[in-house]
Amino acid sequence: MATSTTSSTILAGATGLVGSACLRLLLADPVFGRITVLTRRPLPAALREPDTAGRLDERLVDFAELEALPDGVRWIVCALGTTIRKAGSRARFREVDYDYPLRLAELGLAQGARHFLLVSALGANSRSRFFYNRVKGELEQALLALPYRSITILRPSLLMGPRSEFRPAEALGQRLGFLFPASARPVAASAVAAALVSAAREDRPGQSIIPSAEIRARFG
Repeated sequence: MATSTTSSTILAGATGLVGSACLRLLLADPVFGRITVLTRRPLPAALREPDTAGRLDERLVDFAELEALPDGVRWIVCALGTTIRKAGSRARFREVDYDYPLRLAELGLAQGARHFLLVSALGANSRSRFFYNRVKGELEQALLALPYRSITILRPSLLMGPRSEFRPAEALGQRLGFLFPASARPVAASAVAAALVSAAREDRPGQSIIPSAEIRARFG
């Protein structure tokens, strides 16, 4: 278990469904030290309110131009992600879901980070015939080749939780999720966030891939 109070944590994707839940959990646990949030847009006031100890360091960044990370980082939690529909093109989707997380991981190594944690997706496979799953799989493959002390990858199914935008596929999945195989049933974003923070706190060396069914079983 990690116990250092001098280490710090970087969180990318804090305004998203999983990232926002993750930020609240990180701020509630002093073991993670200073929480540096890298974000493309300002955090909502509701996400700043739990920062009663002044540990939150919010930095507006352009991930395409990111060149360095703060010193002293131990954990990097990446919850970046979009959809092809929202991105507008396959090229833009790949930039957000592959280029940005990989660049973040490479910069983290240069700053001495020890543990990289990623929210991937159920079905991630570098040889998948589905573009979305293939990009996710290619990112996983690239990350696992990096010499981190610890890498944790979560593969959640459809996420449940309040979104600012309507996603038809997720809405349908939430209504009919009970018909899915156990391995593919929708999972609460709060459970994914809890799994991320738990893995970070345990801080076990090595590479770990946590499937959606395990996230649901352990964290609801």
